[in-house]
Amino acid sequence: MADAPPAAAPVRTAAPTAGCTVEYTVVNQWSGGFQGSVTVTNRGPALDGWRLGFGFPGDQRVTQGWGARWSQSGASVTVVNESWNAALAPGASVTAGFVASYSGANPAPTAFTLDGTPCGDPGGPTDPPDPPDPPGPGDGAPVLTASGNRLVDGDGRTRRMLGVNRSGGEFMCVQGRGIFDGPVDDASVRAIADWKANTVRIPLNEECWLGLDNIDPRYRGTAYVDAVKGFVGRVLAHGMTPVLELHWSWGRYTGNSAGCADEHASCQKPMPNARYTPAFWTSVADTFKDDRRVVFDLFNEPYPDRATPTADAAWACWRDGGTCPGIGYEVAGMQDLLDAVRATGARNLVLVPGLAYANDLSRWLAHAPTDPAGNLAAAWHVYNFNTCSTESCWDATLAPVAARVPLVAGEIGENTCGHGFIDRVMAWFDARGLSYLGWTWNTWDCSAGPALISAYDGTPTPFGAGLRDHLRALAG
Repeated sequence: MADAPPAAAPVRTAAPTAGCTVEYTVVNQWSGGFQGSVTVTNRGPALDGWRLGFGFPGDQRVTQGWGARWSQSGASVTVVNESWNAALAPGASVTAGFVASYSGANPAPTAFTLDGTPCGDPGGPTDPPDPPDPPGPGDGAPVLTASGNRLVDGDGRTRRMLGVNRSGGEFMCVQGRGIFDGPVDDASVRAIADWKANTVRIPLNEECWLGLDNIDPRYRGTAYVDAVKGFVGRVLAHGMTPVLELHWSWGRYTGNSAGCADEHASCQKPMPNARYTPAFWTSVADTFKDDRRVVFDLFNEPYPDRATPTADAAWACWRDGGTCPGIGYEVAGMQDLLDAVRATGARNLVLVPGLAYANDLSRWLAHAPTDPAGNLAAAWHVYNFNTCSTESCWDATLAPVAARVPLVAGEIGENTCGHGFIDRVMAWFDARGLSYLGWTWNTWDCSAGPALISAYDGTPTPFGAGLRDHLRALAG
């Protein structure tokens, strides 16, 4: 999009020889670090195992990698296949990504080898551009911080996050249909603000952000990251808080309540994975750590309770990750993801959802991850068809959490095309000064699921009219 600032260096392409072609790209860059990728194409005979080598001309240091096993000695970097991408047929390509630190300039590598054979000279490298300046502060877009059980701004005033979700960034790219579902231009963002919303939650896809091979090149890596950054900038420019959340992630799960059998990030998985998700949050946090108006929501709707035999096992999996009963991939727990965010130096507010598709906070306080920044809030989702959908359940399970930490209902909705249920949710949350966000600002059929609008100019569905009118009434 025209108003999304470019963040990537020009792709440096090695001239093909009998061995290989390599493309090196700076996908995203921030002060002192960057996200990069290398795509190697085999120009020789079929390979069963491969080793890529190159040297950084500056002081770049790889701190995290995916899609291969990364190592570095001095300036020399070695990238070795994983078991699942060892085979490289003639003409086939494979992409591996990384996060690295640097100081001063960030020049591109000038030579690559594949299994010791030179891939050619790419010519003189071009330094990547300096990272763009973050958007200027917008009226009413505060830095939110957890203070006891309240969210406060820089002046210590209590704030509530009240607004909408904007679905699309989690599914369009992996389906090869684009990046967002419908417009996210200035006019469409202004329409959200006109409802008197002060927050927009933006679901993301980890494979698209990290630029994995299975995603259409038009919608992955640099293109995806720049589109998200542009959208975040427009949300901030209209005085609203952007919430970035990981919605769809990698990992094959075919157990109870599985959303799909695909290992790729094409549906909601029971838990985040150790292969890619910490790297995703490292990159996202590095990208936005200098603008604490941006809020992070670690994982949309965990449901390890559907896979594990006991509640104890489910909550342990949720917090600590590792090998979890019933889940076939190595899990990254909430503590792992929070650690990845804080290791970048980011002190942004972080939302942590509970179990049962974020509808169960019954043991959240006992299992909450430890945050050295002390800036956590609990995230909860509710629809009229969820288990915890009554005031008595909210009194029993939500009230104790809300008494200790800020509580954000990251998704509220109903499948009736009306708003009777969310009226009850909003009344309960209003009485306690809590936050909530409606699902979703998309022009879908509200009789098939919660959809707030019938047009991106803000024309509401009957369901959406309930949220719009309530937000406007609260704003006076």
